[in-house]
Amino acid sequence: MLQNLHVKNLALIDEIEVEFQDGLNILTGETGAGKSIILGSVNLALGGRYSKDILRQGAEYGFVELTFLVENEHQIDKLKEMDIYPEEGIVTLSRRIMPGRSVSRINGETVQMAALKEAASILIDIHGQHEHQSLLYKKNHLGIVDAYARESIADVKQKTAQAYHEYKACEKELKEAATDEAQRAKELSFLRFEVEEIQNADLKDGEDEDLEVLYRRMANSKKIADSVGEAYTYTSGGNDNASEGLSRAIRAMSEITDYDEKASKLYDQLVEIDSLLNDFNRELAEYSRECEFSDEEFYETENRLNEINHLKTKYGSTIEKICSYCAKQEERIQILEDYDHYMEQLRKHLEQTEEIFRKSAQKLSKLRKKQAEILELAIEDGLKELNFEDVRFQIHFEETKGYTAEGIDDIEFMISLNPGQPLKPLANVASGGELSRIMLAIKTVMAERDDIETLIFDEIDVGISGRTAQKVSEKMAVIGRRHQVICITHLAQIAAMADHHYLIEKATTEGITRTSICALPEDQSINELARILGGAKITDTVIQSAVEMRELAKQTKNNQYQPE
Repeated sequence: MLQNLHVKNLALIDEIEVEFQDGLNILTGETGAGKSIILGSVNLALGGRYSKDILRQGAEYGFVELTFLVENEHQIDKLKEMDIYPEEGIVTLSRRIMPGRSVSRINGETVQMAALKEAASILIDIHGQHEHQSLLYKKNHLGIVDAYARESIADVKQKTAQAYHEYKACEKELKEAATDEAQRAKELSFLRFEVEEIQNADLKDGEDEDLEVLYRRMANSKKIADSVGEAYTYTSGGNDNASEGLSRAIRAMSEITDYDEKASKLYDQLVEIDSLLNDFNRELAEYSRECEFSDEEFYETENRLNEINHLKTKYGSTIEKICSYCAKQEERIQILEDYDHYMEQLRKHLEQTEEIFRKSAQKLSKLRKKQAEILELAIEDGLKELNFEDVRFQIHFEETKGYTAEGIDDIEFMISLNPGQPLKPLANVASGGELSRIMLAIKTVMAERDDIETLIFDEIDVGISGRTAQKVSEKMAVIGRRHQVICITHLAQIAAMADHHYLIEKATTEGITRTSICALPEDQSINELARILGGAKITDTVIQSAVEMRELAKQTKNNQYQPE
């Protein structure tokens, strides 16, 4: 659940910090007090967009931090898949906002925006003022059904998507393979030329590297020969060379080896040095002979290197890649030489992949329909609890005109709000206030199967009042039994249901306007309910009404929604 919200330097907020609790957390306040800023701050921390004027005037940066207590094992597993590990059950999401850029962090570690949003989707669900409008778009209905049926369809849905991509890849291959006879003949001639050119070169593994070493040696043969000759002169070829000097030193030391042990050891070292020098001189002489190259050898080496480098520019940067390219072209030649058989095999493969996709998609559709029947009844019951007394709700299935990675189901929500009216598409029937309640009913049903602990509702009461508002408040209390709910409202009926009540206020001091938020004790919560009920003038009668409303809300929760 969301334990703590810390906001600094955003809009009218100088700095606020608020601790949220389990159950139903209600936020109220005068219009313009900054309720939308509070929720907007949460959205920012979760990766929402922002404009430059969101920063408090004169501030260099804004900051939002959300601290979550994570105890649900499914949530913990999902976070670990992202390499996010709760520290003593705590996960912190933060975002520092500066003009033109922002920095996002999870548990103090800087992350990409995509990672922040993914982590947020595991921890919290926000229902904004206009989210219910998404119900107007049929494309969103499939997602709702799949979210409800997630555990039942996950494996089949993944296999269906994989089968679809394999089918589309095969379809693309068949389409690209379709060429006329003249094109095939032209391509075949060109492929044979390429393969023949590579085969005639008779390339050997590592040949290019050996040739490059040899070519460098040949190109610098005169300098190498001069340096080798000079070295040989100093070691054994000229007068007073190192070898002669060592021989004289050995003879001199040999005369004293019997007189002193240290002298004997030094003599042995000289003998060893002489042996090493003789070995060196032999290798140097052999190397000198190897450095003798003819012009003809140099010309052949240069030409062979040019030939290989020419092939590299055309077919691959290494001999291995050239040979791989040649093998690939030979396969293509075989295909073109037996083109009709190849096309027949592709068509059969396409039919096979289509059949695999169809079977998987049909299985997925069957599972969806089974879960959709349960979802239909649950949503319909939820709507009746929200004062849609004669409502009928149906999830209508049709087969898509083409294949998709989601399968073959085209889903649309149908509803009838009045007796005798036929079921019609949701988009053609419901008003804004009705859509808001329908979304609440869906959220309530989804909450039973959702791992997300925290739900935020921003002004779910738009377009409702009276008995309907009471029904909505009772539904919010139901959700609050299983989830942490944070709700911004203008209605006393909903505020009265609060397990924890927070007041958002705006005050001006020394010409500076600031928004603040504080938790209300019971007596102050009653006063706030009275303000919502009575407006500018709060009489004793209004306060008594607020007390009665609060007591009735407590009785409703105690009597109708006892913990299971």
